[in-house]
Amino acid sequence: MPVYEQITRHKIIAILRGAPPADVVQIATALYEGGIRLLEITMNSEKPLQAIEEVAAKLGDTVIIGAGTVLDAATAADAVSAGARFILSPIVKEPVIAATKKLGVVSIPGAYTATEIYTAYEAGADIVKVFPATSPSYIKDMSGPLPHIPLLPTGGITLDNIRDYLNTGAVGFGVGSSLVNIKQKITGAGIDHLRELARQFVQAVHA
Repeated sequence: MPVYEQITRHKIIAILRGAPPADVVQIATALYEGGIRLLEITMNSEKPLQAIEEVAAKLGDTVIIGAGTVLDAATAADAVSAGARFILSPIVKEPVIAATKKLGVVSIPGAYTATEIYTAYEAGADIVKVFPATSPSYIKDMSGPLPHIPLLPTGGITLDNIRDYLNTGAVGFGVGSSLVNIKQKITGAGIDHLRELARQFVQAVHA
């Protein structure tokens, strides 16, 4: 199944930002066991390319791995070489979008205003990450004049509001600290909690 369809089908992209490199594979495995099939490793983490390579080697057949916080074309290329299959940015930067599309992977730049969202889509974005996602009503407002643009709200998505965002027609969600709390030590109990939390998020979206 193409990556775009995997994203719109599974919807939840778990964001790993700043996780200790030694813990990334264990975290990714727990998320997978909880039902998560999409993972973003941000490029402002420690040794992100190594983390992408290691997760791809362990879970690459079952989890779609993306690189986040990509700010230039060279970083996009490095991430794809490491195993990333979609590229996310916090901003609209047309050279990054163009490079991502040339590499044959899914482009998800970040935008907020209607103008930024439209500019990103016109530049070739497959999906536009609305960041920060301030409220479900804002996503609904943006979808009104721009119904043809797939939106992926990110930032502030929780178990309590993810259904409200789903009801706006959003094609997916970037979920960070409300799912993966890197401040929590990776112990047996911590992994069990993460696995269960992942299950709850998946159930909230797909029940």
